[in-house]
Amino acid sequence: MNRVTGSDVVLVEDDAALQKSLRFALTAEGYSVRVFSSGPELLSASNPNAMGACLIIDYHLPGGINGVELLGRLRARQITTPAILITSHPSPALREQARAAGFFKIVEKPLLTDALNRSLHEVISGQAGHQPV
Repeated sequence: MNRVTGSDVVLVEDDAALQKSLRFALTAEGYSVRVFSSGPELLSASNPNAMGACLIIDYHLPGGINGVELLGRLRARQITTPAILITSHPSPALREQARAAGFFKIVEKPLLTDALNRSLHEVISGQAGHQPV
């Protein structure tokens, strides 16, 4: 599966081992990856409007806001970059919250398959359509 040319990815993940693993895997696929460890870190980035082609956001984050709340704050800033939520065992309530926040996909942890890469390709190439989660 080839990436879409010019596709930069913003990853928000606090687990250092998972950050390193995802950065390596996504870079190997040809993506340029910017990594942030928390919502506040991303929100205070020097250029928050340069969010790339897709956001990959973990649900459980430090700093007082979770991944769904983070995307809500980005949307309030008129940032419309497509987003993928990564989490373990999402409940129906979390799925609804993610849908309402504007996530296009939820990919469940552990990330043992290529589900994240497939979802990322779908979102960036526009194959995911306009129907969130």
